Amino acid sequence: MRIVPLGGLGEIGRNMTVFELNGKLLIVDCGVLFPEEEQPGVDLILPDFSYIEDRLDDVVGLVLTHGHEDHIGAVPYLLRRKADIPLIGSKLTLALIEAKLQEHRITPYTLTVREGGVERLGPFECEFIAVNHSIPDALAVFIRSEAGTVLHTGDFKMDQLPLDGRITDLRHFARVGEEGVDLYLADSTNAHIPGFTTPEKEIGPVIDQVISQAQRRVIVASFSSHIHRVQQVLDAAAAHDRKVAFVGRSMVRNMSIAKQLGYLEIPENILIDLKKVDQYPDHKVVLMSTGSQGEPMAALSRMANGDHQVQVGEGDTVILASSLIPGNETGVYRVINGLMSLGADVVHKDNAKVHVSGHASAGELLYTYNILKPGNAMPVHGEHRHLIANGKLAELSGVPKENVLLCEDGSVVDLRGGTARTVGQIEAGYVYVDGSSVGEITDSELKDRRTLGEEGFISVITVVNRQTGKIISGPDIHARGVAEEDDVFKKIKPKIAEALTEAIEGNKEHTTHQLQQIVRRTIGSWVNRKLRRKPMIVPVVVET
Repeated sequence: MRIVPLGGLGEIGRNMTVFELNGKLLIVDCGVLFPEEEQPGVDLILPDFSYIEDRLDDVVGLVLTHGHEDHIGAVPYLLRRKADIPLIGSKLTLALIEAKLQEHRITPYTLTVREGGVERLGPFECEFIAVNHSIPDALAVFIRSEAGTVLHTGDFKMDQLPLDGRITDLRHFARVGEEGVDLYLADSTNAHIPGFTTPEKEIGPVIDQVISQAQRRVIVASFSSHIHRVQQVLDAAAAHDRKVAFVGRSMVRNMSIAKQLGYLEIPENILIDLKKVDQYPDHKVVLMSTGSQGEPMAALSRMANGDHQVQVGEGDTVILASSLIPGNETGVYRVINGLMSLGADVVHKDNAKVHVSGHASAGELLYTYNILKPGNAMPVHGEHRHLIANGKLAELSGVPKENVLLCEDGSVVDLRGGTARTVGQIEAGYVYVDGSSVGEITDSELKDRRTLGEEGFISVITVVNRQTGKIISGPDIHARGVAEEDDVFKKIKPKIAEALTEAIEGNKEHTTHQLQQIVRRTIGSWVNRKLRRKPMIVPVVVET
């Protein structure tokens, strides 16, 4: 069996793994990665589908372990290429992806499974195991094949007192461990944190206390798929006689789905429409919002900027009830500062226990290694530091060091005769979604955007006579974002003209591009030396 991770290794997000046997492909998860500040203008980052692009007819199924965006967000972009790839997942997971696909006008072929179920997908037999996570209905998948067995956990933790009573099924883990796990792919996100992840139950009383003490409106920001957290907010609001309004399109959509399927219990007469919030006293309102990661266009960020219909003011309480995804720190703290400058009291993980992780810490991972006794381990889902920490846990539990595979996106792993080894590497780069364009933005163009944002822009327009070598017009220099008036460039204009004239007189065969490069070098070195800047320079030479 060949295993190729196309995302999720060395990053938090973009989770996607391809399993290959006898010419058939099984995919586990297909998620997105959210952009960081050095990727301006980018909406989403997808896995690179190039490896399977020409083999989509060989895909026997796409197993979705749970309904978070970093595991299902890229499914619409894969199904644009082949709409009838079977999607396999739990009831809630499939409901969430179906709603997303409806927006893309794709009707998927789905197969609903539940814990304990077994499905034959081509040469792969998949058995599904209940795992606990920060969203209901998460599943691990145990893959049997003639080439060996693989257990893929998806995201999980071992909360012993979950709100929905659905624990990670360690008895089921033990059964597949007795059968034999040749390769274990385990969630690495919290592998560097000792001990055990705090139970979700401990968050409810903190949220209740904050709401009980709030003098005006309470705004709670969380992931739009964190149904357990929304349930805790609804219960606390009901206990203190407050109405709740959902804010943000994805929050409204996901909570509607969760209610219809029975995963969310909404107290009677507690929900109100956002448009009617102003009809209630401030101390009687809770707003459940998106934007906990500082996303610029999400509801909470717009509130912090003062351009949302919900105007945050003095005495309001804002609770950031979610984890801080690595890379989002700057955006989140910008939102916190914006809200506090408006007079709000902001409660977040640094000053109150308003969030617990959805991922297994080191103690929990050691439990699974000792229960499963896998022959080989390949840590997944995490940055490099997380993968390394998970690998060390595997070694501590008795997995031979040479059987612990610390891979990266695009690593090619072969499982043969009970032994897994890295045998190669394929290209598995970032694919950027920018508005309606997918994959058209390159790293070079992102570098240009960063340069424009950080250093500014200078255009130089010159009209020359090729025959005489004379400058007919210009150089006209215009700068934007350089923090200097255009007058500052008076000193360099004669040098540009001189360089162009010398070039034309010395060699009549100079191309227009070569002349433009002469202009770029001349003004570029001067700006760097005199102004200590490296702006984007666009030289235009017009010949007559």
